[in-house]
Amino acid sequence: MNFRPGTRDEPEINLIPFIDVLLVVLIFLMLTTTYSKFTELQVNLPVADAEQQRSNPKEVVVAVGSDGRYAINKEVLEGAGVDTLTNALARAAQDNKDVVVIISADAAATHQSVINVMDAARRAGLVQVTFATQQAGGKS
Repeated sequence: MNFRPGTRDEPEINLIPFIDVLLVVLIFLMLTTTYSKFTELQVNLPVADAEQQRSNPKEVVVAVGSDGRYAINKEVLEGAGVDTLTNALARAAQDNKDVVVIISADAAATHQSVINVMDAARRAGLVQVTFATQQAGGKS
């Protein structure tokens, strides 16, 4: 029997593989994280510093209200569908394809309302579309 005290080696913890695994997990989390910064942007449209130009007499002004109502050349439309807008734009253009469609949308109007006007203009064959803005000082 061997009763002499044996030399015991102390267990050694190697931290290098642990650090490697943590760095891989950290890189994975950094690459797969979605940043919510882009959803927190506050946008107030439309405002521009450009001078308002009224040199083209062949224009159709489409007003888009914040409640989703439309008015073409100051005449309020009853329906809010794309087909109704298409027919009204075709009547306002009077078969003239060189007419400029000016979309004057409220800053609180939905994006879909503006897209509906653009789609209706495309369906009516009107390809010149522009947006009306107000000056930064608040004058229209």
